[in-house]
Amino acid sequence: MRLLRYGPRGQEQPALLDKNGRMRALAGVLPDINPAALAPAELARLAALVPESLPLVPDGVRLGSCVGGVGNIICIGLNYSDHAAEAGLKVPSQPIVFSKHTAALAGPDDPIVLGPGAEKTDWEVELAVVIGSPCWHVAAHEALDFVAGYCLFNDVSERAWQMEMEGQWIKGKSYYSFAPAGPWLVTRDEVPDPQALDLWLEVNDRRMQTGSTRTMIFGVAEIVAYLSRFMALQPGDLIATGTPPGVGMGHKPPQFLRAGDSVRLGGSGLGEQRQRVLAFEPDMAQSWRRGEFPRA
Repeated sequence: MRLLRYGPRGQEQPALLDKNGRMRALAGVLPDINPAALAPAELARLAALVPESLPLVPDGVRLGSCVGGVGNIICIGLNYSDHAAEAGLKVPSQPIVFSKHTAALAGPDDPIVLGPGAEKTDWEVELAVVIGSPCWHVAAHEALDFVAGYCLFNDVSERAWQMEMEGQWIKGKSYYSFAPAGPWLVTRDEVPDPQALDLWLEVNDRRMQTGSTRTMIFGVAEIVAYLSRFMALQPGDLIATGTPPGVGMGHKPPQFLRAGDSVRLGGSGLGEQRQRVLAFEPDMAQSWRRGEFPRA
């Protein structure tokens, strides 16, 4: 299945895609694509539905993050050897773990907002894993059993805040709009091998990243098992598994996002995202506090 959420930010409704790629509303079937909906029994119930019996969602609606109620966004850094090389960093012997604040979550086509003083905002296409069952101290050979599904993820990063300021990476990773997820969640049964997915990203119609999960240093099963040693993973937790080469800071000279740029990214069976880059305006914060959000 391909599950998604649509509607104004903070008021998203659940839906699924039918075999023709049309959105079918799940209102009345379940309240949201949230941690409770990711349980194996709930996913089995959804899979038994006849999509054509569900009402169509109108065209042109906004898509939200494909999972709601996310408790944690956990990220793996330098998980492609060629990306580590372009960053001039040593290939890690263990997964590098950091987090993003969940308020960074955005819809796949929501704008990326450049924060005040941000001059080195970068792109990172990634495969994200969504946990479906409580996962604590599991072995790699059983780790995928705890996964609900997979989605496309853009780990937007302000490199100056991440690497040139004291403290942890989370400052450069968590700005509003820095975690577009979706367009949909692909359930685990439709991804027989998460290590066989192509990923790509373009900026202003120019290809910047082309990669494959085949070249991950640590595969999905190993990552889930590793994390479960240090934290009790919960349904709805989202794990971003790292990015292939071609990020802005790896170019010579480095290239970063500017207001007016467009970003497009995709992956095998994961759909596409399209983002417009906006400069921060002071009234955005006031609008955000009223529950309103910038639109591209």
